[in-house]
Amino acid sequence: MILKTDCIHFPGDRPCRFNKETGQVCTDCPYYISPSKRILIIKLDAVGDVLRSTSILPALHRKYPGSEITWVTRQNAVDLFRNNPLVHHVAAFEKPETLLKVMNEEYDILIHPDSNPSSGSMASLVSAKKKFGFITDSQGNVSPMDEAASGWLEMGAFDHRKKANRRSYQEILHDICGLEYQRDEIQLFLSTEEKEFRNSYIQQHNLNRFKKIIGLNTGASPRWKLKQWHQHHLEALISSFSSDSETGILLYGGPDEKERNKSLREKFPFVIDTGTENTLRQFFALLDISDIILTGDTLGLHTAAALKKQVICLFGPTSSAEIEDYGRITKVFPEMECLVCYKPECDFKPNCMDLISPAHVESVLRVLISK
Repeated sequence: MILKTDCIHFPGDRPCRFNKETGQVCTDCPYYISPSKRILIIKLDAVGDVLRSTSILPALHRKYPGSEITWVTRQNAVDLFRNNPLVHHVAAFEKPETLLKVMNEEYDILIHPDSNPSSGSMASLVSAKKKFGFITDSQGNVSPMDEAASGWLEMGAFDHRKKANRRSYQEILHDICGLEYQRDEIQLFLSTEEKEFRNSYIQQHNLNRFKKIIGLNTGASPRWKLKQWHQHHLEALISSFSSDSETGILLYGGPDEKERNKSLREKFPFVIDTGTENTLRQFFALLDISDIILTGDTLGLHTAAALKKQVICLFGPTSSAEIEDYGRITKVFPEMECLVCYKPECDFKPNCMDLISPAHVESVLRVLISK
C-alpha cells in the first residue's frame, strides 16, 4: 500500500488537500510528515479565550518540531482555526465522536489549561505520557497537574490573588504548558476569500476616502454586562468626530448589539454599521478594515490584537494586567480600588465604566490617529 496513513495531513476519510490541489500521491510526497509528537489541546470556554490561547502554538512548534496538534473546543469556536497551519485537527467538544476519538487514541502531550470540571473529565480520560494543566479526580474535583496550574487555580478562586496579579494570561498559560514565553502573537489567518470580502466592503462603502478608520466594537459578553461602555458615552464620542471628514467610523457587534448599533446609526448617519448578523469569520474580515479598534475586554479585543491593530481597550470589572498589550494595546481604566471585581452587577454609582469619560477616550484616539 502506497498510502501513508500516519501523515499529519491525511484526514482519514477523504483525500488530503495536496492530492486535491495538485494530484499529489504518497509516493515521494514532499509534504509527508510523520509526527514526532502527538499533542492534544482541550480548551473550551469563551470564544475570545480560545482565540487568545492560540498564542501557545508557535512555542509548541518550537519545542516540539514536527508535532501533530489536535484541538478540542466548543462548536462555536471551531471556525477560529480555519486556515490555521499550526493546528492539524479540530474537534467539537459537543460531538459524541470527539469523546470516542480522545478515549481511543494515545498522545504524547495533553494540554488542558482550564479548571473546568466538564472538560477536566475528558482530560482525565485521555491517554497521554505527559499532562499539563488540570484534570478531575475520582471524586470529580479539579486537580492541578503542577505548581503553575495550582497558582492559576488559586487566582480564579481568590479575588485578592486576581487583583494582585501583574502577569498576562499568555505568560501564565505558557508556564502552565511548560513553554518558554516569547510574546508570540495570537494566531488568526484570513483566507483569500475573506480578504476579498473585506476589500469588497471597502469598495462598496468608499472607505478609501478616509485617512483613518475607527472601529467601535460596542458590545461585550452578556455574562459581564459592566464590560460595556455606556450608550451615552458612545454617543458623546461619536459626536466629537461629526465634523471630521478624514476619519471614518465603523460599528461592530453581534446579535446582542443590534438595537444599540441601530440607534447609533440613526442618531449619527455618517457612521457605518457593519451589521450584527455576520458569521464569525465575516466579523474577523470586517474588523480588519479598521485602523484603530475601540473595544471592551471581549472577543473583539483578542481579534483586533490578532489582526495587529492599534487598540484602545476599556477596562472595568476585569483584569487589564492579564491582557498582553503587544505594544499596540492602550489600556484605559478609572482609578478605583474595586477594579477587577468580576461582578456582573454593581451597586456603585457612578460605576467603573461610568467613570471612563468620552473626552479622555477621544484624546487617546486623537493621539493614535495622528501617528
